[in-house]
Amino acid sequence: MVDPRTAKLWGFRALFLGLAVLILFFRLLPLSALPQDWPLPQAIVDHMPGWLYPHDWPGTDMLLALTLVWVQRRPDFVPAPLIAAAFLLDDLLTGRPPGLWTLIVVAGTEFLRSREARSRDLPFVGEWLMAGAVIAAMVLANRLVLTIFMVPQVGFGPVVIHMVATILLYSLLAGLMQLTFGLHRAAPGEVDSWGNRI
Repeated sequence: MVDPRTAKLWGFRALFLGLAVLILFFRLLPLSALPQDWPLPQAIVDHMPGWLYPHDWPGTDMLLALTLVWVQRRPDFVPAPLIAAAFLLDDLLTGRPPGLWTLIVVAGTEFLRSREARSRDLPFVGEWLMAGAVIAAMVLANRLVLTIFMVPQVGFGPVVIHMVATILLYSLLAGLMQLTFGLHRAAPGEVDSWGNRI
């Protein structure tokens, strides 16, 4: 007979993997969240910086935001190999240099994982700021490595917009995961329904 705690653990790991695959599936669809032609007067468009025109704005990194929510709330549900597998698949599907972003994400999530027990008493704003700082550090580290190896990149403006949008998305996903799946941060000394410390 399967231990209920083990079943729950692997159930949530399968759920995370399913959500990651779903995000990647929708990312590959030939759809755009933005209309092709914005109804802006041409005179305004001509004087806008290229990175500011909404048609060129990048979206959010939903997979990254989702992963950070899970790592900060229940790190035992998302082990490093599972995160590495999800982001390596993301690298291969999106044409990024295979392994670079995966390595950066694993390093960032392990940093958060090592501080999970000490950050349990932080208010949500503290959790959010910590996630935002890690997202910013990962994005800048990725850009620095690509610059060192002279890999062509998009302008800095879209990267900043993408980063800020991902940080904002974190708060929405944190609330959604708690309401939908009961994924919340463990309180100091909290135990599960079987009496084991979380």
